Amino acid sequence: MDAFVAAIPDRSMRLHTTHSYQFLGLEQGRGLWQASNLESDVIIGVIDTGIWPEHPSFHDYGFGPVPTKWKGACESGTNFSSLNCNRKLIGARYFFKGYEAEHGRVNEAANFKSPRATNGHGTHCASTAAGNLVQNASFYGLARGVAAGMRYTSRIAVYKVCWEGPAGCFDCDILAAINQAIKDGVDVVSISIGLAEGGAVQYFEDTTAQAAFAGIQRGIFFSLSAGNEGPRTVGNTAPWLMTVAASYTDRSFPTIVKLGNGQIFEGISLYSGKSLKELPILYGSTAGKKFAQYCVPGTLSPKLVKGKVVVCEQIGGFDTYQQAEYVKLVGGAGTIIFPDKGEDPTAYPSMFPAASVGDFARNAILSYLKSTKSPTASLTFKGTTYGKRAPMMAAFSSRGPNLVGPDLLKPDLTAPGVNILAAWPSITSPSEEEGDKRRVMFNLLSGTSMACPHVSGLAALLISRHKEWSPAAVKSAMMTTAYNLDNRGSPIKDVYHGGPATPFAIGSGHVDIQKASDPGLLYDIHPHEYLHYLCSLNYSPSQITLFDRNFTCPKKTTMQPGDLNYPSFAVPFKSDDVTITYRRTVTNVGNPPVATYKVLVEEPIGISVRVKPNILSFKTHGEKLRYKVSFTIIRRLVQSDYSSFGSLKWVSEKYAVRSPIVITYIE
Repeated sequence: MDAFVAAIPDRSMRLHTTHSYQFLGLEQGRGLWQASNLESDVIIGVIDTGIWPEHPSFHDYGFGPVPTKWKGACESGTNFSSLNCNRKLIGARYFFKGYEAEHGRVNEAANFKSPRATNGHGTHCASTAAGNLVQNASFYGLARGVAAGMRYTSRIAVYKVCWEGPAGCFDCDILAAINQAIKDGVDVVSISIGLAEGGAVQYFEDTTAQAAFAGIQRGIFFSLSAGNEGPRTVGNTAPWLMTVAASYTDRSFPTIVKLGNGQIFEGISLYSGKSLKELPILYGSTAGKKFAQYCVPGTLSPKLVKGKVVVCEQIGGFDTYQQAEYVKLVGGAGTIIFPDKGEDPTAYPSMFPAASVGDFARNAILSYLKSTKSPTASLTFKGTTYGKRAPMMAAFSSRGPNLVGPDLLKPDLTAPGVNILAAWPSITSPSEEEGDKRRVMFNLLSGTSMACPHVSGLAALLISRHKEWSPAAVKSAMMTTAYNLDNRGSPIKDVYHGGPATPFAIGSGHVDIQKASDPGLLYDIHPHEYLHYLCSLNYSPSQITLFDRNFTCPKKTTMQPGDLNYPSFAVPFKSDDVTITYRRTVTNVGNPPVATYKVLVEEPIGISVRVKPNILSFKTHGEKLRYKVSFTIIRRLVQSDYSSFGSLKWVSEKYAVRSPIVITYIE
């Protein structure tokens, strides 16, 4: 066929989830939430599990006519018609051919074969990015407040690509959805989906990256989740994508665990009932049979457990909600759950007194259990609290290095992604378990899936303010103004290991949307520069064709991968490298336009950094100036310490434009 370019094996993909807008500094009637910045029409396309259109987050009160630029449709299907769209939810489509090619017909007992959602993930993400204002939102009284998307006046278009069942999202359905979203006229695309096993693939094998590049060429911004698999698993790493990690806000749902010996620990719980007085606690063999420590069906003894608190170890394939429900089923009074992710306990929507604690508490509790024949504990549920140390990087958030391109730092930045309250389908329980008969309007979820739509909505705010900016400019503004100190003035902590977060976890830092609206300088990238970047990776003509059928790499390329005008520096040294030099161009968008910037460098351990010139003087708005930065090894790090980190910052009287530096050693 004339239109045939290449055949790429289809892959199954996986989904990556009130107060966060306040944590990000957004305030009604001020700054980026001023009426003038919320009036213009920005359309956010959400590629996910569909939507529950009746939810008040998607009501269209106060919205004007649908933008004339919109070319999309509201497709009919099971329990969904064009009447389900409105002036807020202006488009809805669904894609299933890839899923059906692999698994046969969509199971309509578990799915609506339409844009309507049964899985709440897509509804949650859409409302996080652009949900309308909803008063008095909460999860059983927890996290109570006004729910609002980051750009709550944006229009929403949904593209359902994920289905209930095995491996429910497929590359070709996502590819088709992106292509359609581009044709429909969206301004921002939000995708909280990645490889089922985590990580990334080469760009010439990544159909999401390929389809997104066509959108970038048309000025569309793409925000994608980094993944939830921890170190060395960051996904969605193409340079034209914004790759978003997940971190905590200062809101928490603490539970006080007090042991019989007087020790007190703080855990987390979404249980909103009465606290538990001091009761006996059981663990392992004292609670039942072999493997009773995992609290899986058939392991606990009702006779031993009745009326007591049971300690459970988290185990793969069996979440804490299921563990708590099993303890409840056999007559237990409550449970303390040890997570599998260090000091990063997860809050699950339990109907039973259950608290998750971190490794420090786990070790202390285990020691206490061994020290006495009659251990006891009480659980006090504190509800919603604010003001804890934040942000902190979530342990689950996927980290670098970027295994596809070591010359490119990923993730790009972090945003709120832990215990995020957002809209939920009224047909689906908060735990998504069959035995859970509860129904809620809002649910609390965690994941880079939840961080991604925050950035999608924030990008829509910047596009409203700066309509002339390219997707790369929007991305640069957010990255170079991101911050790296928490609300205590200390380096942002990584919960995974307890120390300061490195750029492999946090990227450029935590998004600061107010500063991003006035960044001073931009690292802009024209789409053709991305193609030259692919040429520098020695892509073949057939591989380049996957991104642009009309582009041919020059016979002699002078660009190295690190010369892409990216807002961060990833410098991979091979065994014979001594000095590596990169080139960058910055565009002046500051006010006033006449400004002088001096460079400040925090040198990575073992590296000398030289910048030429070290002063940039701008005279006009839009002026572009170039500089070179050379990285020289003065002490090669030992094998066990293969990376070092620093930063390069251009500073004027008004602005500080920061780029992280990551040094790696490749043998």
